[in-house]
Amino acid sequence: MSFAGLRVLSLESRRAKEMEGMILRLGGIAFVAPSVQERALEDHGEVLRFIDRLEAGEFDLVICMTGAGLTFLRDVAVAHMPAERLGAALRRAAIISRGPKPVPLLRALDVPVAVVVPEPNTWKEIVDAVAGRPERRIAVQEYGRPNLEMNAALEKLGARVTPIAIYRWELPADIEPLRTAARRLATGDFDVVLFTSSIQLDHLLETAASLNLEAQVREALRKDVAISSVGPVMTATLESHGLTADIVPNHPKMGALVKAAAEQASEAVSLKRARYAGAKPSAIVR
Repeated sequence: MSFAGLRVLSLESRRAKEMEGMILRLGGIAFVAPSVQERALEDHGEVLRFIDRLEAGEFDLVICMTGAGLTFLRDVAVAHMPAERLGAALRRAAIISRGPKPVPLLRALDVPVAVVVPEPNTWKEIVDAVAGRPERRIAVQEYGRPNLEMNAALEKLGARVTPIAIYRWELPADIEPLRTAARRLATGDFDVVLFTSSIQLDHLLETAASLNLEAQVREALRKDVAISSVGPVMTATLESHGLTADIVPNHPKMGALVKAAAEQASEAVSLKRARYAGAKPSAIVR
């Protein structure tokens, strides 16, 4: 199992160093371009109102979407009150955790978890979990942007859904690596690209557009590089852009993604390029 010297692009941010190390250990030539930063909202009012509303019994179910969001929630709360108050407020509602990442933080607050949503941890599994429960006054700890499809599906179950915005996704402070990634994709300088979240593709295309390279980058993704998608949500995002995931791991985890890519990328990129022989990405006009 090896990348065998393939040039591998990752857009990972929070775990960039770990991603780079995995690619290198599996024989790839790694280029990691952080594509997103998570920024807590400066206005703490929504978090504090959420805690007040929990204490008042306005919610009977809380959906924790991400460990990062729960960390921001805790950090904002403890700047204004004892952590025990946050834990006591959350214990007034049933908790659904989208996958395992929020669980250690909830346990540290002594908050029991009613449901840990199983793989692939998409919003559809969350809706399925809620459908079998009686609670219908639901607070959703959002991740970097609202999930309108999930909220609409929950409302169809008769739920009253209240999104709680805690942080947002933005472009990284240092955007030059992402610009370099777009330029290199446009000139056919990568063999494999790894996507672990939908926002990575959005920010890559946004950056490419700012360089007048969006068409070339899309062409490269469609015809010249093996695209590795971490799971169903990422794959659906690719499809919405007219792109196809060439490699998808059995489990939607970063480690599984890199291993699957190392196993399959050589064949995947060869097949893709043979299919589009003579249709290399356009060169950059400087």
